[in-house]
Amino acid sequence: MDAPLLYEDADLIAVAKPAGALVIPGRTADGPVALRHQLEAARGAPLWVVHRIDQDTSGVVVFAKTAAAHRALCAAFEARTVRKTYVALAFGDLPGDRAIELPLTDARRGKARPAAPGEPGKPARTDVSARRRWRLPAGVVTEVEARPLTGRHHQIRVHLRALEAPIVGDPLYGKRTLRGAFAAAPPLRLALHAARLALPDRPPIEAPLPADLRALIAWLDATAEVLP
Repeated sequence: MDAPLLYEDADLIAVAKPAGALVIPGRTADGPVALRHQLEAARGAPLWVVHRIDQDTSGVVVFAKTAAAHRALCAAFEARTVRKTYVALAFGDLPGDRAIELPLTDARRGKARPAAPGEPGKPARTDVSARRRWRLPAGVVTEVEARPLTGRHHQIRVHLRALEAPIVGDPLYGKRTLRGAFAAAPPLRLALHAARLALPDRPPIEAPLPADLRALIAWLDATAEVLP
């Protein structure tokens, strides 16, 4: 099981989920074994799911070790006292800092979309900061730090797409990033990583950037113009 342990105490366990792994079982019985079940089998004890990240996203995932801890941790997420930090590579020019406040609503085929004016939607905010930028012949790529203040379905992916800066390798919201500009790049997957999770009364939990995203950044360093 390729999910390194990041942190553990009497109440919880945190691991670095690899891209492609499911946190909980999928809709079909013949799909991959969920990360929760793998961890329970390896540890010989039950675990409770506290939160989830998308299957194609890598990074920090926390499981509760007791029912009481599960209730407390879920309450912290619900109260928005948990601070989440993601790293993404966006195919667009996003210098500086910005706050994206854009209500979201459900769309077809399990997707989400911005709510139209006057349409009911769930409030959603993501704070975004540029870390690095590269210029390719087809456009600019920005490495961003994304801090979602809410936890809506596909929130970061939809918010960046709304800025016309879809995440590189996103098959749902950034299909144009799968062609052309990245044809010679290392194999792409959704370039989104849950890098840091800060829970109340605990040290922040961090997951290093995985090898595939480090390889993509190295490719950008070698082939693209680095922007100031």
